[in-house]
Amino acid sequence: MTENAHVYTGERLNMIAYPLGGIGAGMLCLEGTGAISHVSLRHKPDVRHEPQVFSAIYVKGETPVARVLEGPVPRWKVFCQDDAGKGLGEKSYGLPRMQQASFSARFPFAQIELHDPKVPLEAILTGWSPFIPGDSENSSLPVAAFEFTFENPTAAAIDTVYSFHARNFMSTSNKESSIVKTDNGFVLCQPALPDKPHDEGYFSVSADHDGVCVRPWFRGTWFDALTVVWKSIQDGICADAPMPTEGNPAPGASLYVPFTIAAKSTWTVRIRLSWYVPRSDQRHGYADKPGAVCSDSRCDCNEAATPATYTPWYATRFPDIASVVEYWRNNYEHLRTKTQQFTNCFYSMTLPEEIVESVAANLTILKSPTVLRQSDGRLWAWEGCGDKNGCCLGTCTHVWNYAQALPHLFPDLERSLRETEFLVAQDDAGHQNFRTPLPIGEPDHAFHSAADGQLGGIVKVYREWRIYGDPAWLKRLWPALLRSIEYCIRTWDPDEKGILEEPHHNTYDIEFWGPDGMCGSFYLSALMAAAQMGQALGENVQRFRTLYEKGRAYLESKLFNGEYFIQEVRWDRLKSPNPLKSTSTPTEIEYSKEALEIMRREGPKYQYGKGCLADGVLGEWIAAMCGLDKILDTKKVESHLLSVHRYNLREDLSDHANPERPGYALGTDGGLVLCTWRSGEQLTLPFPYADEIWSGIEYQVASHLMLLGHVEKGLGILRLIRKRNDGTARNPFNEYECGHWYARAMSSYGLLQGITGIRYDAIEKKLYIAPHIKGDFHSFIATATGFGNAGIRDGKPFVDVVSGTIVIEKIDYDRA
Repeated sequence: MTENAHVYTGERLNMIAYPLGGIGAGMLCLEGTGAISHVSLRHKPDVRHEPQVFSAIYVKGETPVARVLEGPVPRWKVFCQDDAGKGLGEKSYGLPRMQQASFSARFPFAQIELHDPKVPLEAILTGWSPFIPGDSENSSLPVAAFEFTFENPTAAAIDTVYSFHARNFMSTSNKESSIVKTDNGFVLCQPALPDKPHDEGYFSVSADHDGVCVRPWFRGTWFDALTVVWKSIQDGICADAPMPTEGNPAPGASLYVPFTIAAKSTWTVRIRLSWYVPRSDQRHGYADKPGAVCSDSRCDCNEAATPATYTPWYATRFPDIASVVEYWRNNYEHLRTKTQQFTNCFYSMTLPEEIVESVAANLTILKSPTVLRQSDGRLWAWEGCGDKNGCCLGTCTHVWNYAQALPHLFPDLERSLRETEFLVAQDDAGHQNFRTPLPIGEPDHAFHSAADGQLGGIVKVYREWRIYGDPAWLKRLWPALLRSIEYCIRTWDPDEKGILEEPHHNTYDIEFWGPDGMCGSFYLSALMAAAQMGQALGENVQRFRTLYEKGRAYLESKLFNGEYFIQEVRWDRLKSPNPLKSTSTPTEIEYSKEALEIMRREGPKYQYGKGCLADGVLGEWIAAMCGLDKILDTKKVESHLLSVHRYNLREDLSDHANPERPGYALGTDGGLVLCTWRSGEQLTLPFPYADEIWSGIEYQVASHLMLLGHVEKGLGILRLIRKRNDGTARNPFNEYECGHWYARAMSSYGLLQGITGIRYDAIEKKLYIAPHIKGDFHSFIATATGFGNAGIRDGKPFVDVVSGTIVIEKIDYDRA
C-alpha cells in the first residue's frame, strides 16, 4: 500500500486506532501496531475496551520462533490505563512481539507491515470492512476482515502456523456464556439473560483454509489460560480439541492455520470477523414512559409506537449470527472487489495530498459508534463518542449541518435525516427539535429550536432534491418545510426585516441576541432555497424573495465592518424579555451579581459582537455546498474569509490563552481559533468556545477559501490539522471535538468541491466544474446513481464512471 498512503512509524504509531465495521453496526479498531482495541459492538462506544484478542505466528526451524503479530507496545499504555498500577494482568503485552511496525491507510483499508530480524518472514496485515458508495446495505454489515500476508524471502520452504486467539469478551455472565466451534472457526456467545435481554451477543471468527484447528482455552486460575495458550503457540501445536461440556465454559478460544510457504513466495490467511447483538438498552431523549407514540400522520416509519429501546438495522436483515457469517463468507470476494473499486477510484485523485488525507481520515466517522442505524433503516447519530457512551444525542441538526460526506456517498441515509427532521421532530407549529430521540420518535418541544440547525435543514432539503432529482420527494416534504420556515420568520424575524433579531439558539450552545453574520447568512440561504423549491412546485414565493433582499441589504450595509461580518448585539426593543430584567436565561441558568454587572455594560452573556468569527459567513458556505447561488456579495465574503485567515490562524498556540477546552489544540500546535477581536473590542464573557480550535470549522473555512481561489491558504490550514493529528499525541483517524469521531469533521468532504468546483445536479443532469487548480486533474465524484472520477484531461472536462451510471446532458465548465 504505497500510492497516496501516508506511512506512520515509530512514535507516530502511538495513538492510531483505525475503525472497522459497518455504518451503524458497531466497530473494532486496528491500532497502528496491529493491536485490536476500542471494541464497541453493543451499540454504544467503549473506546477503552482492549480485550485479550491477538494473532500470532510460529515458524518451524532449527531455532523455532514465535511472535504476536503486532509491533512493540506503545509506552503510554504501560501506565496510562485503568488499573495500570496493578500490572496489566488482563493484557497480552508481555508476550514477544515483532520489533518493527509501520502503518498506512487507503480508506477503508488499513495496512500494517511487521518485521523482526529473528523471524525469517515478512508479514503484512490488511484490515478492512465493506464500504461501497450508493450501497448502504452492504456498507452497514456487522463484519470486518483481517488478511495476513506472509512473504518468504529465503531460498527454502518454511513451515509455519498462524493463530488467532480471543478471550470471550462477549461474556457478561460466566455461567451462561459459551464458545461454540464451527466448521472453520468459533463463536463467542452470550445468550440473553432474563433481566438483561440486551446482553445477548455473538462474535464469530472463521478462516476458510485447509487444516484449520480450534482449541478452547485452559480453565484455571491466575494467569493459567494465557500461559497455556502461549505454550501452544511457541510449541507449534496445531490439533483440534473439543470445547468442555462440563463445569465452567472455556474462557476463550484459539484458531490455528498450518501452512508451508515455498521459497520466494507469499501466503495469505484470511480471518473473517462477524458479530450479532440483536438488542440494546439504548434509549435517549425521552422524558415520558417507554414506547412513546409516533403520532405524526406524515411519518412513514411504519411503527404504531416507538419501541422501548433501539434495535439495530442488521437484526432485521439477519435472524442470527449464523446468517451473518454465511452472508459474509458467500459475498466476501464480491464485497472486497466493490470496496477495492471505490478505494482505487478515490485514491486515483491527483489533488493535493492534504486534501485526500483530510477527506479520507474523516470517512472513518461513518464506521464509528457515532452513527447508528435503527431497525427500519433510518440513520440516527450522536455528535461524537464519549469513552463509554455517545456524546450529545439526536443527530444534532446544527452539528450535522457541516457534515458533507454522507449526502454524496449514501444519499438515501442522508434523506432519512431530512425526513426525521421535518416529519417526526417538527410539530404542527413548525417548531423543530434539533435533537431527535432514540429510537426515532416524536420529541417534546419544550426547548428552543436551533436557528442554524432548522434553517440549515431547509437548505439541505434543497441539496437532497438536487442530488436525488426526485420532485415527488420534495413535494412530500414541502408542507412541513413551509411550516418550518414560517416558524423561523415568526420566531426570530417577527417584524419581517430579513434578519434574525430575536435571540436564536445555535451550535455554540447559547443564544445570539440581535442580528449576526453567521445565523443571518443561514437565514438568507434558507429563504433562497425555499424560494427556488417553491417556484419549482408552482408556489408563490415572492415573500421569501423580498425577505431575502431585505436581509442581504442589512447584512452588507449594517453588519459588514469593512473587513468582516459582525454581530449587532441587541437586547432591548425586542419581543423577547430583556435579560437584564431577569435573573435567569431561557435555559434557567441563574446570573450572579457580577455577571449582571457585566451584562449591564455589554449586553447578554455569550455573544461575539465585533469579533471576527470563523463561522461568520457559514450560511454562504452551506449554500455553496448545497448548490445554491451566491447569497452575499462575493467580495465581502472573500474579505471576511481573508480576515479570518489573517486574525484567527495561529501557527503556534504557545501564546494563545484558552481558558475553555484546550485538548483539541494547545502549546506548539497550530490551528484556527474560532473567534478573535481587535484591540478593545473583546467582550468580557464571549460565547463559551470562542478560544477553541475545531477541525470541523477549520475544514469549512479552508474549503470556502478554496472556493474563492485561495487554495494555498486553505492548504495551510489543512497542514496544521494534519500536523497536530500525526499519531504522536492524537489519533490521525479520530478528530475529536465534543467526543471522539466528531461528526462536524466530515465538513472535510467539502474540500473536494472547494478546490475543483465539481458538483452534479440530477435535476438539470448537469455537471459543474469550476477548478481553482491549474492544469489537468482527477477528482472523486459520487452521485445518487454512481461514482467515478471527474476533472480536466488534456485541457477539457471529463467524467469516467466507475460504478453505476451518471446521466450528464451538459457540462458547465468555468475556467476562472
